[in-house]
Amino acid sequence: AIMRGVPQLLSRARLVRVGFSASEPVLAVQAGILQPDKFTQTFVQIRGLKSSKVISQAPLTAVDIADSGKQLKQELEAIVGPGNVSSGESVVLQHGQDEGPHPGKSPDIVVFPSSTEEVSEVCKICTRHNTPIIPYGTGTGLEGGISAVEGGVCVNVSKNMNKILQIHQEDFSAVVQPGISREMLNQEVRSDGLWFPVDPGADASVCGMCATGASGTNAVRYGTMKENCLNLEVVLADGRIIHTAGIGSRPKKSSAGYNLTSLFLGSEGTLGIITSATVCLHAIPESVAAAVVGFPTVQNAVDTVVMTLQCSVPMARMELLDEVQMKACNEYSGLSYPETPHLFLEFHGSESEVESQTETVRDIAADNEGGEFQWAVQQEDRTKLWTARHRAYYADIALRPGCRSLTTDVCVPVSALPDLVTATKADIAEHGLIGPMVGHVGDGNFHTMLLFDPADPEEFRKCKEVANKMARSAIALGGTCTGEHGVGQGKMVLLEEQFGKDGIDVMRQIKGALDPQQLMNPGKVFSRN
Repeated sequence: AIMRGVPQLLSRARLVRVGFSASEPVLAVQAGILQPDKFTQTFVQIRGLKSSKVISQAPLTAVDIADSGKQLKQELEAIVGPGNVSSGESVVLQHGQDEGPHPGKSPDIVVFPSSTEEVSEVCKICTRHNTPIIPYGTGTGLEGGISAVEGGVCVNVSKNMNKILQIHQEDFSAVVQPGISREMLNQEVRSDGLWFPVDPGADASVCGMCATGASGTNAVRYGTMKENCLNLEVVLADGRIIHTAGIGSRPKKSSAGYNLTSLFLGSEGTLGIITSATVCLHAIPESVAAAVVGFPTVQNAVDTVVMTLQCSVPMARMELLDEVQMKACNEYSGLSYPETPHLFLEFHGSESEVESQTETVRDIAADNEGGEFQWAVQQEDRTKLWTARHRAYYADIALRPGCRSLTTDVCVPVSALPDLVTATKADIAEHGLIGPMVGHVGDGNFHTMLLFDPADPEEFRKCKEVANKMARSAIALGGTCTGEHGVGQGKMVLLEEQFGKDGIDVMRQIKGALDPQQLMNPGKVFSRN
């Protein structure tokens, strides 16, 4: 029998009986989970059988999972060293749960490779053992993307692969390994007058941001990861190493062949492990100014955003925080803004350009009953402002001690934004929930943090109902069920509704071509069948 995963290695090893007679029924297996044999209380797993009976053949021999697990672990240790392989409880627990509400599941083994070549060898070993492979960056995702739903080997590519490999100042690009976060990259290139603008809030790894197709507060002007990634080095499940734009290639544009870089961007570890990324850098603007302005209603704030974009003002950031979110930020970050909907704005350019931009936006805000602009021009003032915005998630959790948050996002055409935001707020109120709302509204993307008591299944059900309605409304308005969080486990059904059966079938065929054994991060993005 071919074992999938290494079920509860060593300390929880069991003997698996696979010596069935030709007429003995084989127990069903779903999603690779071992099913109990009620007669012997042993556990059985057989993959790839088309019938509920075993075809007559040579007798199968018993396999000791403990021996199988030891062999896999020894092979991994031979590649990365004994100190870089762990099946300790605290380590596997840490690598099975992200920051979202979806229950995690721990991998059986965690490995810490130090090079692309080691990642390749680890994948070859896992493929031989038919063991799932789960890539791990920093674990800051929200949709359960790192959970080892079928057990297996978690490949932590951030601990030991943490170098900036190249910086090309004159070409405005850099090549980084998975252990480099966006803040680490910015600290390194700041002295060259450059910066990496993609800012999802958390100090996520750059390669992890590629894997989820991340964006954030600066996307309205500088784009998402999909506009800021030039090339990826990827290890496939069978150990092959590919460069999605060609080895060492980093042009700003190319029409050569299929766009493999875009294929892997947002693939969430289901097609391969990203071991380096070539990303775009930008010049630090000459002048930067940030402002906060309050409005009587969310509708007024969103109307201001839409009108500003229609006037072609090149905004750097346009963030919406509703009245509930403002209350949370005031209490958590020591701010003193009125508890009404606010826009957090940032302007980039020359001094004259920033002055012109701010004058235009001030007039538009005034036409929508906006209040006085409160400015943050000095670096420390801007840092305090945006730190408060980035801490919105933790501020929301602090609103209701002991709660969890179902954090969801959608993205719609900007013209549809006012109606969807207003409808979602009404839906949250109708369900009696606390749901602070924030949004990168300059590109039609907004989030709700729906708070629930982990001990109250009914409240969690209401949160899911609101989140799903919000996503379906976005799809109906010509938008998407997720603008930047990704699909993971949480939005698989919604993805199928958005793309339809044929679209999902094409995705499955692509995965089948690159990962025929279905080992790369199984149970994510779409179901196996």
